[in-house]
Amino acid sequence: MARRKAEGVFTSWELPHGHTFLRLTDLCGYENVLVGMADEDELLMSLIERLEDYNCAFIDHYSKAGYDMIGYPEDLGMQVGPMISPELFRRFIKPSYKRLIKPAKDSGAIIHMHSDGDVRMLTDELLDCGVDVLNIQDLVNGIDWIRDKFFGRYAIDLDIDRQKITTFGSPADVEALVREEVTKLSSPAGGLMLSYGWYAGVPLENVRALMDAIEKYMFYWS
Repeated sequence: MARRKAEGVFTSWELPHGHTFLRLTDLCGYENVLVGMADEDELLMSLIERLEDYNCAFIDHYSKAGYDMIGYPEDLGMQVGPMISPELFRRFIKPSYKRLIKPAKDSGAIIHMHSDGDVRMLTDELLDCGVDVLNIQDLVNGIDWIRDKFFGRYAIDLDIDRQKITTFGSPADVEALVREEVTKLSSPAGGLMLSYGWYAGVPLENVRALMDAIEKYMFYWS
């Protein structure tokens, strides 16, 4: 990493995906975690603290190493709404997020946050933790909503739809989606990145159309 920085290469690293809330559900079960939060179960509170200490060891190392960007990937959304209520998130997860982000922020790193699903009810909480770049899904949150909420204020690493249009639409539909996202969410000053996860079942002609559209519209403001 030091060699890459010396060569002027942008460097980044991240916590394991599902570092806090999802790790709790892996260890205890989803229902047990939510009920334990509602009951303020002492064993669950202790586990949250121990998990934060574990994650902190990684973040302290990444911060001291001097990475340009440090990521915090964790899926918090369902198809409609978040997996955890804003109230429970604020009480039990957000404090850990803020403490985990602070060393990276103090080191000067860009803070990148990823979440799949509908996270509209949690975005204010995430941004309050110090997030600089949000990696969220396009259609489940709504392109127009994303523009109204973030345009000109925060960078968006947009996860292109892989449930509807790229899987079941036509190549023309795919190009139209990319064009809409670029025209609505980008500007000459930047602020937009595009990401796509290619999963089984997507027609090859749609993947080709997607790649062609990304190459085409990367010069939209040129």
